[in-house]
Amino acid sequence: MVTWYKTVLCAWSTFEAPGALCFLTYDDEHHRIAVANVPTLAERPAMAVGLEHIAFTYATLGDLVATYERLKALGVEPYWTINHGPTISFYYRDPDNNQIELQVDNFATIEATNAFLAAEFPKNPIGVEIDPGDFVRRFHEGAPESELRKRPGTGPVRLDAVRTM
Repeated sequence: MVTWYKTVLCAWSTFEAPGALCFLTYDDEHHRIAVANVPTLAERPAMAVGLEHIAFTYATLGDLVATYERLKALGVEPYWTINHGPTISFYYRDPDNNQIELQVDNFATIEATNAFLAAEFPKNPIGVEIDPGDFVRRFHEGAPESELRKRPGTGPVRLDAVRTM
């Protein structure tokens, strides 16, 4: 688990008791993630109620694309890629099957995001799936970021249509 988060987030340990506890960070914070080995805990059953996902936001679309390419080269690929409207999101599963969302904001201001959330988001609160290979190809071909960030119009999407892999 520690290796996975170090790889995906380019994190490093700030404290490590091998086999017991590890604090990880990717910035100046003392820790962003704590991984603990508690042998008395049982495995969580699949499809159980609990944490839905954790999101990490990148500063630029280029940063998200570079992360996707770096991880893909290491054999770590997203199981779901989607333009939610407010964000473009690449979803991964960690070794414990937790969903990790790597995202970039599609709007420059919170006001623009809120305007989208009020007007368009209720029509489709899930988003439109995107093909990551095609998306990255278009990015490198110089497609305008405004075009890449724009969510295509679609009808309503039901929550039960969301991938649960």
